[in-house]
Amino acid sequence: MEIQKFKYDNAIVKNFTIATIVWGVVALTVGLLAALQLAWPAFNLGLEYTSFGRVRPVHTNAVIFAFIGNAMFAGIYYSLQRVLKARLFNDIISKVHFWSWQLIIVLAAVTLLLGFTTGKEYAELEWPIDILIAVSWVLFGWNMIGTIIKRRVKHIYAAVWWYLATFLGVAVLHIVNSVEIPVSLLKSYPVYAGAQDALVQWWYGHNAVAFFLTTPWLGLMYYYLPKASNRPIYSYQLSIIHFWTLIFLYMWTGPHHLLYNALPDWLQALGVTFSIMLIAPSWGGMINGLLTLRGAWDAVRDRADLKFMVVALIAYGMATFEGPMMALKTVNSISHFTDWTVAHTHIAGMGWNGGLIFGMMYWLVPRLFKTKLYSSKLANAHFWIATLGILLFAIPLYWAAITQWLMLKEYTPTGSLAYPNFLETTIQILPMYAFRVVGGVLFFTGFLLFLFNIVKTMAIGKMEANEDSEAPALVNPQKRNVAGETVHRWLERRGVRFSIFVFIAVAIGGAVEIIPLLSVESNIPKIEAVKPYTPLELTGRDIYISNGCYNCHSQQIRPLRWETDRYGEYSKIGEFVYDHPFQWGSRRTGPDLARAGYLGDVSIGGSTTYKTAVWHYNHFMKPLEMNPQTIMPAYPWLAENDVVLDLIPKKIKVMKTLGVPYADGFEELAINDYMKQANGIVQELKASGVEVEPNKEVVALIAYLHKLGKDISGVDEDE
Repeated sequence: MEIQKFKYDNAIVKNFTIATIVWGVVALTVGLLAALQLAWPAFNLGLEYTSFGRVRPVHTNAVIFAFIGNAMFAGIYYSLQRVLKARLFNDIISKVHFWSWQLIIVLAAVTLLLGFTTGKEYAELEWPIDILIAVSWVLFGWNMIGTIIKRRVKHIYAAVWWYLATFLGVAVLHIVNSVEIPVSLLKSYPVYAGAQDALVQWWYGHNAVAFFLTTPWLGLMYYYLPKASNRPIYSYQLSIIHFWTLIFLYMWTGPHHLLYNALPDWLQALGVTFSIMLIAPSWGGMINGLLTLRGAWDAVRDRADLKFMVVALIAYGMATFEGPMMALKTVNSISHFTDWTVAHTHIAGMGWNGGLIFGMMYWLVPRLFKTKLYSSKLANAHFWIATLGILLFAIPLYWAAITQWLMLKEYTPTGSLAYPNFLETTIQILPMYAFRVVGGVLFFTGFLLFLFNIVKTMAIGKMEANEDSEAPALVNPQKRNVAGETVHRWLERRGVRFSIFVFIAVAIGGAVEIIPLLSVESNIPKIEAVKPYTPLELTGRDIYISNGCYNCHSQQIRPLRWETDRYGEYSKIGEFVYDHPFQWGSRRTGPDLARAGYLGDVSIGGSTTYKTAVWHYNHFMKPLEMNPQTIMPAYPWLAENDVVLDLIPKKIKVMKTLGVPYADGFEELAINDYMKQANGIVQELKASGVEVEPNKEVVALIAYLHKLGKDISGVDEDE
């Protein structure tokens, strides 16, 4: 038997490991700033670039793509070489992948802080960065598949199944959700509108959780947990069932983010059904992991790496039970638009992903640098501090969610809302926001211990950039029939066919849900009264998105009595046909704005009353004077920043390309139309003693808020 010698590439693993640590500090620092801003608005610092609406997407992107993403690549590149007995396919591709990913992270942080965003959660980055992400991701897949092709083992190990699913799943999700038409270098509009955009976004948003934050980490669990515990994975058969059912079912579950929203009932029903079914494979994976530790629990007691992995599996089990429960309509009516969702995502992010990252790094780095961990005591201290931090972070948010929900739906004996002013409910949960900060500080403190421990471990060890190894040459892996071989074992020898089956399993759910909503016109009934945005209103909408207002305000009134009594008539699917992108929101730190421009005489709950231009102006400039208890920051730059008028004709032209029915040649008249409407608002403000120029951002934003709900006022449900 021929024995082949080769070298593992450890340098790329080291690079991604260092990037994980560096970006972890950044992600948690920005997250702590965002948490402080909710509890104490002064931490917005009065700057355009540090306001909550700008900082929050930087935090989420930094955690997901910078911290977790770099750790994922480090773990995959180390394990992939060892289970395939082959060096990574191409060293140059590895390096370009690494540096392109770091460039993406830097560009993301800079553009988001500057206000360049698509306004779609977890997909906020503008089109040039989307293209760069696609290129970097293709490089990752190319490197992985090339390594699989030149492997020296006959069968592809379970961890690699998950890596393949990750590459294919994220590629499909990113490409479909990122189809947009550029207006300029850093401005674009998605091709989908309203309910279509909402479905595609949450098909992406939920499944990005699946195929970036779950599937690769299950693959890493299947490698690092057996390695760390020195035990084989509990059940090969269970791993097969776990893999295929999970990647098939997950793609159907996105609509559970849109229950009670303006989405066809059949889509909501599909989302609920498949979400409940998802419990089985998810818990199958958790059980497979925990039972792998049979006979190794004495080691768990003493070793931080194993303790972190156990907590990760428990957090995974909790999150994957809680998620389907939140997909039940009765539970979703409570959890949606509240801090319950925030708590749920942090249990998964801090517990599942964070736990596996810490456990993996505590095992990996000493082996990479051929030394012992600098301090086991520090690692164990990190474990207990981080675990306590997770609990103190999440529990107050569950408490806040239930408290706010109970207040929002409470009525007086006479049948009116007990707390008609939304702010009353926000004030009540501020102490929970303060407790959340304590939990975040503890988790961050634990991370600093981790950073110190890992850096010291690297310092006392020595990494071999090109580690010698050897393995028998692979002989005839494509042999047609092997005695006693199961169908799945046969498939594991066929990397290309395996990938094709994975792609089919991943693509079915999205195709069944998305294609009918895009192609069957009856799914989106039109409302004649709803008109396209004027140039001024469209510009104001872009400013609303740029400042991240969607992070705190929703524009979707659910058909629940306590919402319609508070905000006005429930939202209808035809209201949003010109919304590129949709702005339904996912968290209400402030009241819903779907009827902010309501012109009727209804004032139920104090929220649907028409607000004048000067009211909006004062609310932006000095919110604390409007209400001393508000947590909304001031936006003085809105009265200082000029609108780029030259972009307006281009925006109208793109909107026409997307099917918005502007008149022929309207783009040539757009700036005149803009100034005419803007001057009307300027005169209204002047009559109230406020002097402002018509080309300032605040004027456009006021126009947009006046548009919200105005067209739908008095329209019958069936119209």
